[in-house]
Amino acid sequence: MHHSDPHPSPPARHWWHSATVYQIYPASFKDSNADGYGDIQGIIEKVDYIASLGVDAVWLSPCYKSPYVDMGYDISDYRQIDQRFGTVEDIERLIAKLAKCNMKLLMDLVINHTSDQHAWFQESRSFVESPKRDWYIWRKGKNVSARKRRFDGRISPLIRLQVTLSDGKIVQKPPNNWESQFKGSAWQYDEITNEWYLRLFAKEQPDLNWDNRDVREAVYEGIGGFRMDVINIISKPNGFPDAPVTNSRSEYQLVASLYCNGPHIHEYIREMRQEVLDQYEDFMTVGEVPFTFDPAEVRKYVEPERKELCMLFQFDLFGIDRGSGGKFTPSDWQLKDLKSTISKWQQLLSFTSGAWQTVFLESHDAARSVSRFGDRGQDNRFRVAKMLAMLETTLAGTLFMHQGQEIGMANLAEDIPIEEYMDIETKGFLHDLRQLRQAAEPDRVIELKEIVDEVADQVRLKARDHGRMPMPWDGNKPNAGFSEARDGIRPWTRVDSDFDLCHVAHQEKFTNSVLKFWQRMLAFRRQHVETLVFGDFEPVALDNEPVFAYHRTPPAGSGDKSNNILVVLNMTSNSDTVFRMPTSTRGDVVEFSMLECSRSKNAHSCAGQKYTTGEEVVLRAYEGLVLSY
Repeated sequence: MHHSDPHPSPPARHWWHSATVYQIYPASFKDSNADGYGDIQGIIEKVDYIASLGVDAVWLSPCYKSPYVDMGYDISDYRQIDQRFGTVEDIERLIAKLAKCNMKLLMDLVINHTSDQHAWFQESRSFVESPKRDWYIWRKGKNVSARKRRFDGRISPLIRLQVTLSDGKIVQKPPNNWESQFKGSAWQYDEITNEWYLRLFAKEQPDLNWDNRDVREAVYEGIGGFRMDVINIISKPNGFPDAPVTNSRSEYQLVASLYCNGPHIHEYIREMRQEVLDQYEDFMTVGEVPFTFDPAEVRKYVEPERKELCMLFQFDLFGIDRGSGGKFTPSDWQLKDLKSTISKWQQLLSFTSGAWQTVFLESHDAARSVSRFGDRGQDNRFRVAKMLAMLETTLAGTLFMHQGQEIGMANLAEDIPIEEYMDIETKGFLHDLRQLRQAAEPDRVIELKEIVDEVADQVRLKARDHGRMPMPWDGNKPNAGFSEARDGIRPWTRVDSDFDLCHVAHQEKFTNSVLKFWQRMLAFRRQHVETLVFGDFEPVALDNEPVFAYHRTPPAGSGDKSNNILVVLNMTSNSDTVFRMPTSTRGDVVEFSMLECSRSKNAHSCAGQKYTTGEEVVLRAYEGLVLSY
């Protein structure tokens, strides 16, 4: 089957198609031993709560042994659980308790890189002839004569300082001009062997050489789960060419287009599946594929007959507010961009087209959706949270929700200083910007506060710290119930200061809370699986109006008698937004019957209302409606 076939045979159905997966960031979920870090035992204590949401699986971010430079994404031993989280036996107990509640565990697999403390890397760097030298990517540097160096007038003073040493001095530079995701060169000089190793992220995260068969076999032996971190960058380009210069102010250039979806990527994923994953019964794999926006390229990973991944995280929507200067620069995106992006992928990766997708608005790598896609005010905060819950639960694909999303957690409050943000990406960005400013103005000291003030709005909007703050369980307890740490021990990162407004214990008491609304919408999704999970998607209008409306219809030829569904979402704070009810997908005049709404205090007070084609409906701020016809 080719994906251009207009009527492909639908693939086989699996449990994970209709699943909802709840992501847990272990350091921030629940601390059971008062040391300031969430742990596995804390998760075990909350399994009943997780089950009450109506989810089918838990995705656990890394909890393997790690120096914790990048919050566990720098693994030093794949076979051990880090002691701050517990033991392998704790994981086994978690799996057993989840199974009693009919939930599965999805572990995080980080195999593009290891920690520099991993035994493999320690051996690799010990000497050039090491048997494991080729397990990582080593290259000799380039020698540059400072005397002969010439500069474009646009090159920043920082770069001049880096090479303008004593006259004629030979300076060793990295093998190419690639920039790390965490700023600076993507290569790290190693004095032990006088060579450079590739590290696309932190200097403590050397990239594995997937072209080495021994590396691949060692990774396959250690697989313990099926969410694959940055899986599309494991195959690097031949020759490691320089990247095109797109930022003349920097010596190092963004190069994702070169190292994403490399020459052997599909070969390696198929090999991993054949040698390991196919041994598991009805396994589930979800691959993270950043910087990949071409639909034809995306589909290669998930078309069932290719036998690669079950689904993937594709980040087109998450780049919508990314400015031309990078993540922490502003973008003038409009609602029509969000609507067209969602609609595009809903149609291109539909079940009936022979593909599959994920639905998600939050993760440990993103800020809170309420803050990103709402008006960032308290008045509408929980209305936004419910509207977004209605959006996600009515889209096709495997649904992923991030801890705290179910209670409408927002970004860190503005009274928490940015200087206290802990994430390596945030710190690296501020450090890099400060260095640039200092080099441009060497006659005065550039204070960190000056840099923070300059970029505060974008950091408060987009930093990964917002998705990693501790879970507020009870606003009447110390540390919002996340941790009982005392005697000078504090949680590893700040608990948000608004926990009195947003915590689980409070929302469990009220029928109109965000928590209860998520529970209701997930139950609604299960009741309408054929239409909402497997069905087709057709937008009503994609102009720049405030309303996002779309039809969901059961797959053609499925023989299913489920109703068609119309979703209508006011994505703005305008309380007098008018929407004219459309015709059916066939153009017929129809009557719409209300099934759900996102504003009602009484869970079912909106049920039974009827509207006909052409009728005008006035929507309140961030109100959403779900209707059948």
